[in-house]
Amino acid sequence: MMQTLRNNYCFVLIILILTGCTKVDYTKIEEPAYLRIFNDFNYGFSMDDKDKKAPFLCMLVDPAFDAEGKPAGAKIIGDFLDVRDPYAPPYPSHVGSSTSVYNPEYPGKEDVLVGPLVNGYDLSSWAQFPAGQHRFMFMYRPKNSVGFFQLDKSLQNDVMLDTVITLNKQEVYTMHLLLKDYIKGTRGVLMRKENFHKQPFSDSLNYVNFYNYSSDGFQTAPKNSKPQNRRMGLFQQGIKDKMDIFLTLYPDQEFALKDQSYWRAGLPGYKGKYLATLDRNVMSDGTAPYYNFPLFANPTDDGIVTKSWQCFEFFMPGLTPVNNPYGRLDTDTESNWAVLNCLSNGLQNPLRSQGAFQPNLMVNLHSGKYNPRTFATVSTVEVINGSVYLTTIQRKYPAPQY
Repeated sequence: MMQTLRNNYCFVLIILILTGCTKVDYTKIEEPAYLRIFNDFNYGFSMDDKDKKAPFLCMLVDPAFDAEGKPAGAKIIGDFLDVRDPYAPPYPSHVGSSTSVYNPEYPGKEDVLVGPLVNGYDLSSWAQFPAGQHRFMFMYRPKNSVGFFQLDKSLQNDVMLDTVITLNKQEVYTMHLLLKDYIKGTRGVLMRKENFHKQPFSDSLNYVNFYNYSSDGFQTAPKNSKPQNRRMGLFQQGIKDKMDIFLTLYPDQEFALKDQSYWRAGLPGYKGKYLATLDRNVMSDGTAPYYNFPLFANPTDDGIVTKSWQCFEFFMPGLTPVNNPYGRLDTDTESNWAVLNCLSNGLQNPLRSQGAFQPNLMVNLHSGKYNPRTFATVSTVEVINGSVYLTTIQRKYPAPQY
């Protein structure tokens, strides 16, 4: 049974990890696995979804049952599991000012034992789990602040998913709860075994991989049946099952706000550079390859801080940034083109376009004598039913000097 940490201790622990002020000795489950869970059911928020159950869940791991066959407890409980946030930062979700019980991921706000530093990667966004075979039940629950087992008994028996999963010791997993078929509403679990912590990655390069976990039938479904989120730009209507991804690195977001000629100012070697081909595969739990670009791609950077940012363009094969027939204000590209801009936090989006936007893939932190200093990360971009999500993983960095 998973042990719990006291609220104050957990908060201090996370802050120490983030600041690098001291070494923390983690208490561990014996030979644990590491697990992170996202609720990818991004429906239930429009009039067209009024007949669908809102995807607000309680997770029961290795549940116990009463004489009537209803859940009476579980070895591990992850309550108030809400739909995921567009951005999953490189630190647990409860570091911040949110007082809501709603949890954008697991472990997220749960006070549980989390992962340590593994090969230089911060796994504090992954929960330690006992290795072995486990039964996972995900239960629908009302969207309120009442704990699952304090609800009326009639509200404790609505199962959304019930599955058995084996976790191998010392492995890192990301679980996705998602729709397999958009029209039929078929629900499923995708369990991805991560390998970023086993890679010989360079500190001078940023790494990113891509997944399209959109449901069968989503892209061709009627437009009015799809989630509407302006932040997601052209991704709202979906993208084709095969897309080529091109990367442009721009030198300075603040400059871009002042001078629209930035579209001609891509960094040398990184203006519309082909990066990867993405195939939709909602059935595969395989790990996608990582692609890289330099931390300091701008020749004028000082090697300490960079203001550069990333633009990823997704094109149907045959189209490229050179022969793109669409304008940047087009609202319908027939799923043949979509744009993701990864921008510095707190700055205005400089792009007059229908692009989706997420935070910069690089992070600026106080480290050593520099405040800030720019560090590379390992990131994952996931396209799922009209939304594009970003998960960033932080590497170890030198502690700040005061």
